[in-house]
Amino acid sequence: MHISILLMEQIIQLFLMIFMGFLIVKAKLLNSEDSKILSIIVLYLIIPCVIINAFQVDYTPQTVKGLLIALAGSVMTQVILLIVVSILGRVFHLNEVEVASIYYSNSGNLIVPIVMFILGKEWVLYGCVFMSVQLVFIWTHCKKIISRESVYDWRKIVLNINMISIAIGIVLFLTRIHLPEDINSTLSAVGGMIGPASMIVTGMLFAGIDFKQIFASKRVYFVTFLRLIVVPAIALVLIKFSYLASLSSNGPKIMLIVFLAIITPSASTVTQMCQVYGNDSQYASAINVVTTLLAIITMPLMVMLFQITI
Repeated sequence: MHISILLMEQIIQLFLMIFMGFLIVKAKLLNSEDSKILSIIVLYLIIPCVIINAFQVDYTPQTVKGLLIALAGSVMTQVILLIVVSILGRVFHLNEVEVASIYYSNSGNLIVPIVMFILGKEWVLYGCVFMSVQLVFIWTHCKKIISRESVYDWRKIVLNINMISIAIGIVLFLTRIHLPEDINSTLSAVGGMIGPASMIVTGMLFAGIDFKQIFASKRVYFVTFLRLIVVPAIALVLIKFSYLASLSSNGPKIMLIVFLAIITPSASTVTQMCQVYGNDSQYASAINVVTTLLAIITMPLMVMLFQITI
């Protein structure tokens, strides 16, 4: 119950950041389209800093075991959920923005501040494992469907700065190399911008949306239901019967982090990719805002279910 209350407080703070982005556009200081620049900064600068900095921890047997549990949980849930969401997409005739918004959680922007706030900085690393796995899917599956490309450009995927950052982080961790304090502090400071920057982008986009059209759309609420209720429920069952939480004394907390990453609202990255690749960024933003608003209720409830079940 304590974790659920802390989680609700953190989500409210993030939603207030969305409101700030909304206000800056409504005050005519910036245009809604100006958020594209901030989106590029988030995707190609802030997220890589978060990843590299997260892997700057001491190499210990317990940490390695925890990382393997987090990796197994992240891969298992994301692969199975991708299959499930793809089937739902065919059954309910969902478009590419809806499929991406249902499948991709906002872990890249929310899991770091949420885990740091409710569990502590030392647990952020396990959240970054989920982020790293999701980034592989984002720059392959998500990029392909949002950009409507017919084939994967593996060269661009492998050489993407986010993928390179994952490789650098893993190498530094395995070789037990710690970056100089000045560099590490810089990466930490820039990475700390991820929550506010992403939420401000969402708020700026939301300011350019027709409120009546969005909130009157039953489709948005259906997508929200799948994102916040159906996907988390399936993930909870998967985690329960995987027994990964029982493999270590830290197992329950590690799997809670994986679960937290899954039950977040739809990914802001989907909105940012829609901007960069010319898809429907306003619709993606609307889904992001509605899921973020309702997540204030659903995320604490899902965490309570997790604590009862696992």
